[in-house]
Amino acid sequence: MPDVSVRRATVEDHAVVERLWWMFRHDMSEFDGALPDADGCFRQERLEAAFADPGWAPYLLLSDDRPAGLAFVRALDAPTRVLNSFFVVRGARRSGIGLRAVRQVVTRHPGPWEVAFQDVNAGAVAFWRRVATDLCGSAWNEERRAVPGRPDLPPDVWISFRASRQGAR
Repeated sequence: MPDVSVRRATVEDHAVVERLWWMFRHDMSEFDGALPDADGCFRQERLEAAFADPGWAPYLLLSDDRPAGLAFVRALDAPTRVLNSFFVVRGARRSGIGLRAVRQVVTRHPGPWEVAFQDVNAGAVAFWRRVATDLCGSAWNEERRAVPGRPDLPPDVWISFRASRQGAR
């Protein structure tokens, strides 16, 4: 099993995280139909917010010291943190890296958490339910919420759980 580490991304990591972001957005386009802008790049407001906005934190996921994914956390200054974006490069998936990386991210910020995903993304559905169960047994909730300002989209699935510093039940 490859070594996994998570560290807060710095300004020096911006270019690497940006490339990972484009891979993430490309993967998500399968589910939301988003196309790149005229310059061939996907929208990146969340990427910029993760590096610039108070209450946000960008994380770089590493496997054996090589970039393997990203995590963007928002609402660090609110009662409930939100795992806004989470991505593992396809070549690192199904190796346990994602679960170990999520544990490392959420245990840095103990307390209530939420993560959203779409029902149509079967991999995300299974992954986030497994993460919630790993972190807190059966003490997690799942609900569907309308996407604000987008009545044309199906509701997002939101999982809520509480993380401790230990990262386990």
